[in-house]
Amino acid sequence: MLWLLCLAYVLPGFVGRDPWKADDVEAFGFMLALLEGDSPWLQPLWLGEPDWDRGPLAYWLGALFMQLGPASWWPWLSRLPFMALLGLTLAATWYAAYALAREPSAQPVRFAFGGEARPADYARALADGALLALLATLGLARLGHEATPALAQLAAVSLLFFGLAGLERRRLPALMAIGLGCSGLAVAGAPVPALLLGGGGLLLQTLRSQQGAQPRMRDLGVASLGLLMAMVLTGALSLWQWLLAMPSAAGWESWARLLLWFTWPCWPLALWTLWRWRAQLRQPHAHLHLALPLWFVLVPLAGSAFSPSSERLLLLALPALAVLAALALPTLRRSMSALVDWFTLLFFSVCALTIWVVWLAMHSGWPAKPAANVARLAPGFEPQLSWALTALAALATLGWLALVRWRVGQHRSALWKSLALPAGGAVLCWLLLMTLWLPLLDFGRSYAPMSARVRELIGDARCVQQHGLTTAQAAGLHWHGQLQLVPAGPPRPECPWLLVDPESLARKPLDPSALGWTEHATVRRPSSRDEDVVLYRGQP
Repeated sequence: MLWLLCLAYVLPGFVGRDPWKADDVEAFGFMLALLEGDSPWLQPLWLGEPDWDRGPLAYWLGALFMQLGPASWWPWLSRLPFMALLGLTLAATWYAAYALAREPSAQPVRFAFGGEARPADYARALADGALLALLATLGLARLGHEATPALAQLAAVSLLFFGLAGLERRRLPALMAIGLGCSGLAVAGAPVPALLLGGGGLLLQTLRSQQGAQPRMRDLGVASLGLLMAMVLTGALSLWQWLLAMPSAAGWESWARLLLWFTWPCWPLALWTLWRWRAQLRQPHAHLHLALPLWFVLVPLAGSAFSPSSERLLLLALPALAVLAALALPTLRRSMSALVDWFTLLFFSVCALTIWVVWLAMHSGWPAKPAANVARLAPGFEPQLSWALTALAALATLGWLALVRWRVGQHRSALWKSLALPAGGAVLCWLLLMTLWLPLLDFGRSYAPMSARVRELIGDARCVQQHGLTTAQAAGLHWHGQLQLVPAGPPRPECPWLLVDPESLARKPLDPSALGWTEHATVRRPSSRDEDVVLYRGQP
């Protein structure tokens, strides 16, 4: 059942859609540039500009897999490695939780006459709880299903976390995971978190070794080579950029709101864990099951508070936060467990019902108000009924009802029972969105409708000049409209059209009329009220 739940979470969102605004289609643009030979591989470029904020690892993976099939398969092929990365994140989190739960200080007190859970069984139950907590986390749903550097960073952090957690029990796999995690995190565009997380984790293990505990110092020396490799790769690829900016008061408020919903439902359980184990936190080197996940939460948390990329950095804290949440399960009171169950049951049942009602309104016009809202928010959208996707959504809904029936029934309680409904509800709603609402979301978040309108206006022209377009807009127009975009200049016979983002004129002034351009039309992305591009035609 756990494998089935993971499969139902990983596959939806990667299959059957176009590249979405904004990071998803932007990353796809860099992959296209690599594949088409318009960019060097060591420093990927798009429209002649590098991605200073993120590393090339994700672009390398996507471009390599895109070579396996024809151009019509490229969007799907580019996501194949990212499906594997999300699965790797889930697996690494489970094994990290299992390794930490096998720590002597994490095991329950032995009964005087026996009868307690075996250490391996207890650790497996906590690992199952950590995996369910990660699946239930709201912030993982969208970012975890986009082919972007953020997912590559998340998988690398999970590998590094597992390596440091399992260094005592799984020596060779742990050493390999530390090296791959540090190096991958650096090449994925997060060298500073790689050094902080890896260095702090090795320091904790060193303090344990000085107290006579495993692992051996020789293993720590080998593991430190991963940090050295990360530093070498970072310097070789010029990746020492990590944007930091002191947030304003409004920024702090926005960050606090993001923290509350992005890490739900893990953060209340993690706080409960820290409160119940507060005495052990005074000796972090002796209680690795608390100190290591806490360190892997604090570093991304602090970085997200002072960075414009708050969501992407906060994403890196989710695996360790899920482990901390799982450690709360053995001491969770029955009243709190019941509160979590009832809140989750009501919340996700209402969400699922809303998704079904809007789907019904899209295809039948009833109820009238949801149908009118869809027509207003996505003008020009024509619903398409897929019986296969509808059957899959109905099957998932029946599975949710079976899970609820199991949870309220009389049966032997499992340690992870309090996280069964949150994880099942999150998977259900994500699967319903990616089946029933997939055509609507694809229309609203894709650049295909805008590109089709531009192509209709310019006819058979292939070369189009551009000024001020975002990387996401340029990538969408290049892929969907099959346009060759070049920097703006005077009209040329082979490039008689100009596309301008009007919002960019304040930053990059340009007078199209002085260069010989005449305004022809304004094209808007249908689902956005403020994303326009102005099309100019060269004067004869």
